[in-house]
Amino acid sequence: MTKEQYIHPAAVVMGDVTLGKYVSIWPAAVVRGDMAAIRIGDWTNVQDGCVLHVDTGRPLIIGNNVTIGHRAVLHSCTVGDNSLIGIGAIVLDGAEVGDNCLIAAGSLISPGKKIPPNSLVMGAPGRIIRSLTPEEIEKQKQGPRHYWELAQRAMEKEQE
Repeated sequence: MTKEQYIHPAAVVMGDVTLGKYVSIWPAAVVRGDMAAIRIGDWTNVQDGCVLHVDTGRPLIIGNNVTIGHRAVLHSCTVGDNSLIGIGAIVLDGAEVGDNCLIAAGSLISPGKKIPPNSLVMGAPGRIIRSLTPEEIEKQKQGPRHYWELAQRAMEKEQE
């Protein structure tokens, strides 16, 4: 961990994991690259209680400026830039979430499912409801910056 990354003391990051700049990983999150690589892009936040894991030879790739909401599970999948994975959502092996997507809270993205860019997905199994508006995409892009501000405050308090 550097001043360009924040890993809460109650989070676990282990194995073949690469973190970009301004990544924050919050309490009770588990990022376990024990069977394949996990790559997390710049400005991405992994919120409380998330599980990020892989299967043998099947990496997990997360783009830049991604928000992964509380208790979400990502397993050997790909998430594009500027996407938001909602609270409690599950994205399974081989699924591909495009750039600028919103996977709603509690949604399930089935193995191998391909979600095109700019999609709003809801349900279990997840269904594309509509395309996000440019305004929604811009608003979504602000979340990771806010989480980096929270991470900076947390680092300051931990140094006191």
